[in-house]
Amino acid sequence: MFVLKWMVSAVAVSRQRLSWVRDERGDVPGWVLITLMTAGLVVIIWALAGPALSGVFQQAIERVTGF
Repeated sequence: MFVLKWMVSAVAVSRQRLSWVRDERGDVPGWVLITLMTAGLVVIIWALAGPALSGVFQQAIERVTGF
């Protein structure tokens, strides 16, 4: 009898935990939008700053190999 009560209790706790996980999934379309916007910002910043960063990198390499 004790084992049966324990199993019923364990099942109830498991269901309660699973329902909490289902409630915490979040807003999937919102996260997709945030991810796409972040990727777009990275591409725009990379396009604007890429040539300048490339020049800084080339200058640094020339200074190191120039000695």
